[in-house]
Amino acid sequence: MPDNRESKSDSGHLNRRTFLRTGLTGGIAVAAFPALAGTSPCPPPSPEVKSFELDETTIAELQKGMSSGKYTARSITQKYLTRITAIDKKGPTLNSIIELNPDALKNADELDKERKAKGPRGPLHGIPVLIKDNIDTADRMATTAGSLALVGSRPPADSFLVQRLRAAGAVILGKTNLSEWANIRASRSTSGWSGRGGLTKNPYALDRNCSGSSSGTGSAVAASLCVVGVGTETDGSIVSPSSICGIVGIKPTVGLVSRTGVIPISHTQDTAGPMTRTVRDAAIVLSALAGIDPEDKATEESRGKSFADYTQFLDPKGLQGARIGVVRRYFGFHGAVDALMKEAFDALKKNGAVIVDPADSDALGQLGDAEGTVLQYDLKADLNAYLARLGPGAPVHSLKEIIEFNERNKKTEMPYFGQETFIKAEARGPLTDKEYIEARDKNLRLSRAEGIDAVMDKFKLDALIAPTESPAWVTDLVTGDHFLCSSSTAAAVAGYPHITVPAGFVFGLPVGISFFGRAWSEPVLIRLAFAFEQATKFRKPPRFLPTADL
Repeated sequence: MPDNRESKSDSGHLNRRTFLRTGLTGGIAVAAFPALAGTSPCPPPSPEVKSFELDETTIAELQKGMSSGKYTARSITQKYLTRITAIDKKGPTLNSIIELNPDALKNADELDKERKAKGPRGPLHGIPVLIKDNIDTADRMATTAGSLALVGSRPPADSFLVQRLRAAGAVILGKTNLSEWANIRASRSTSGWSGRGGLTKNPYALDRNCSGSSSGTGSAVAASLCVVGVGTETDGSIVSPSSICGIVGIKPTVGLVSRTGVIPISHTQDTAGPMTRTVRDAAIVLSALAGIDPEDKATEESRGKSFADYTQFLDPKGLQGARIGVVRRYFGFHGAVDALMKEAFDALKKNGAVIVDPADSDALGQLGDAEGTVLQYDLKADLNAYLARLGPGAPVHSLKEIIEFNERNKKTEMPYFGQETFIKAEARGPLTDKEYIEARDKNLRLSRAEGIDAVMDKFKLDALIAPTESPAWVTDLVTGDHFLCSSSTAAAVAGYPHITVPAGFVFGLPVGISFFGRAWSEPVLIRLAFAFEQATKFRKPPRFLPTADL
């Protein structure tokens, strides 16, 4: 769920979160220099990737095909399984999928019979979905968060969100690789790597990172290995890989989507959300995921604030009259990214939006290490509670046992980075500790009342915008991730919604633009993001290049 922003919160080296606090306030800018591209050696040839019938297809197009008889749920599922074999396990070997559902074709057959007898349940009927391997399924697949410590773990029930997907008629195609334990284990981890799944590659440039922790979902959706996917986020883990993989990601308000049956980091910030190639498909998936779960008290807050159908907010003219604030603290880390954002602002204004620039809050730069403190406390309490739900037959029963397992299996679990954040979390006390309560109160005050809410009130805004993330960096297993900047933390700490949409390319690498705002403002953000997407259409499929196009 988080990427290295959280797990590096108390390390001394520069990371995404500390960069937001220090580097940007000094106005540092790293420009792209295309003139230097000619000095690079010729890259190796790209692996052969044949055209695919379902490349870039949408939910609506597949439903039309099933209605006409051109496709069935089984034929669609089989096409994706064949494609996964061809380019995820062979060819470019994206390694985005950690396990396939052995019952996917059987489930598709059942849904085909039901369609013939009763008609479709809705827009997800017969649609294959990939979900992250920290989301419980009570089937023949394991749920491991990418860790060897949980190999063989079979949860007693589907997670609430998987129940929602199955009820909507989705085919659970398989589980995606991720940054192990959602990237909370260590301070110098490599996104997209797990002990169980190995390293996921970026389909735009195979030597570059997918970010994380929903790395496999981002890569698979970008490469059309599924129609849509589901990721999870604590801070950045949906929106960052979505930006870097050139897709749409929605991190909902905490409480809109149930966390029951999702391997946790923090009940304060965790949520699941859609990762898709279009805003429309994201809205369809969000409609299925949202729901009140008696076992997740946070979802009770969504009563009267959620919607059964988020596609009703898809308006191509939705930017007209919208007041959108530019959060300048998230700029200045890369000249080429700033240039893309200028083009995005021009498109927003051309389509009727009023741009308020700047629209900053000093409070957002004062979060300090409070987020890391809260996440460490929550991790110990919430992970132990999740493991207890698995019962006595679980491979491990506590964070302490996971730490011990990793120590016994260093060669396979910790060949590149350690588990110092796990160790710090294990040393934390209960959630009644004064340190925890004060840190959580500080987080909420600075990110909400004095942060997002304050700046939106001051400038009478509908949403805030910023670049989502830097372009993808070359994967480095020696020193870990190389983040430049990210705009995810404000909404993540507040528990507020955040949507990223493709906004262009730097040397062929995708960059997203973020729309975020108040709690339960998904309808507004979806309207703005959809109108921007329709006006610009920046999304382009990956070319599976061996390295960036310099």
